Amino acid sequence: MKRIYLVRHGKTFINKYNKMQGWCDTPLTDEGREGAEKAAEALQELPLDIALSSNTLRASETCEIIMEKNCNRDLLQHLAYPYFREHFYGYFEGMDNDVAWRMVGAAHGFTNAADLAEHATCDQIADWTKEADPYHDAEDSKEFWARWQKGFDLIQQLDGAENILLVSHGFAIKTLAQKFAVDGIDTTVHPRNSSISTLVMDEAGNLQMTSYNKLQL
Repeated sequence: MKRIYLVRHGKTFINKYNKMQGWCDTPLTDEGREGAEKAAEALQELPLDIALSSNTLRASETCEIIMEKNCNRDLLQHLAYPYFREHFYGYFEGMDNDVAWRMVGAAHGFTNAADLAEHATCDQIADWTKEADPYHDAEDSKEFWARWQKGFDLIQQLDGAENILLVSHGFAIKTLAQKFAVDGIDTTVHPRNSSISTLVMDEAGNLQMTSYNKLQL
């Protein structure tokens, strides 16, 4: 049995400016580093076996901050992979959030991000983003899940790794929650920067999310 401690990266400059941030990247703000420090404190007494992150700067920075405080820090290795990235938003990368989500939702009767979040699943939103992208470069749900499955396959093959840190991204984590969360978890809310969610993986690779969007274990 593996426990995956899934952390959303700390706040970035693009988060601060309310812009779309999928594969485009900016560093953590001071507030973002402080948030990562708080996540590190929440996890410091948990003996992590390995630290994984997406290969974006913001996720790697957050991962390194958490590792530095961990009781197992002298033994920890950090591995960064594209499998664990956020959705790719294509044409909408770097665009103002409100403008982008209005463009994505318009054909389906939604005028803002809040309406989309309330009435559509993350997979639907991903599909509509690709549909609305004039270049159709944005990643749809099928592409997202194929990429993430490669990451889960990698985790399943990590012999001896039971407590795993994985630093990833907000919309990706919410998408995982909608698929894997146990009953009673509210997956309508977006995970906060530096929040912790917990995934359990059995020997067959099956996943359950047992907690979501927490600031403590």
